[in-house]
Order: sequence, then C-alpha cells, then structure tokens
Amino acid sequence: MIIAIEGEIFIKEPTRIGVKCAGLVYEVFISLQTSQQIKAGVGEKLALHITQIIREDTQMLFGFLELLEKNLFERLIKINGVGPKVAIAILSTYNPQTFVKIIESNDIKSMQRVPGIGPKSAGRILVELSGWSLDLAQEQSISVPKDSNLHQVILALESLGYKNDVIAKVTKGLENDEVGAMIKAALKRLQTL
Repeated sequence: MIIAIEGEIFIKEPTRIGVKCAGLVYEVFISLQTSQQIKAGVGEKLALHITQIIREDTQMLFGFLELLEKNLFERLIKINGVGPKVAIAILSTYNPQTFVKIIESNDIKSMQRVPGIGPKSAGRILVELSGWSLDLAQEQSISVPKDSNLHQVILALESLGYKNDVIAKVTKGLENDEVGAMIKAALKRLQTL
C-alpha cells in the first residue's frame, strides 16, 4: 500500500499531477484546494500523502498536502454512495476547516453546491458525518514544510503505522538533525509514551 510519494513533478494539471519517482511516473489525483497550494512547478520536488484505491478494474492514487484533508477524504469514501470522485469534488469545493463548519451547522445548502451532490446525497453525508467533526477538530494536524527533515521523519513514522496524535507528540520540539538521527530520537520518545 502506498501512503506517501516523493519525487519530481512530471505533469501538473488542476486535478492531477504526475510524480516521477525512481524512473516511474505516478498519476496522482488531487483536489483543486491541494492544486492551489502546490507552488512547485514541473521539474521541482514534491511530497504528498497518498490514499491508494485498488479496484477490480483500476488502481488510483489520491494525493494530499495535509493529513487532515487525507483523513477527511478517507472518511468520505466510506459513506455509501460517495466514491473518490465525489469526495475529491467536496474537497475541491471546500477546504477541510470550512467543511467541518458545514458538518457542524448541518448546512445542506452548502453541501448541494458541490457538483454531483443533490439533496438526498447532501443529507446522507451530513447525517453520516454528524458527531465525526468533533473528532476531526480535536485531531492534531501536523503541518511542516514539505522539504524539511521533520517532514521526512513524519512520513517515516506514518509508514510504520503510528497515528497523527502520537507523531505530533514525539516530533514536537525535536532538534533539527540528519533524518536518521531524528527518527531514532522520535522512536526513543515513543518508548516513554
């Protein structure tokens, strides 16, 4: 399972990006919100959190700069009738923080502004996500420069299966050093939790 990708931008379009990594180019679908946040151009380095979807007839990668957006996407696709395309449409229309407010206020009209979502779908999504937004708001989202050593440490800890709140605790105040040394320090901190 692919959980992150780092490489050179090969193709850049509003809703998809090609990332060249180890001689291969991976097609990664992104929201318009993520697309606007990506300042790097073709030929420049990029790191994304990935959700990989494997179906009988296709394999797709969806990329996110923020873990919060990735977690919201993964929660949305678990809702009956909401596939990856609708989830990306939601995340293209609203950033995660705005979407949480829509959930909390049960704003069905704002939900219907998303292309492909009618009144029934909007109601179902709001019902399915009610109560979940509190968990989302309490979740600690880790935001660091994508080219930093700390970002590499966070990706490594994610790949080992650690949750965001645990990663936030062990990386808080971590001294900037070589990536390997920083990972060792973070793993030592994990033993004290």
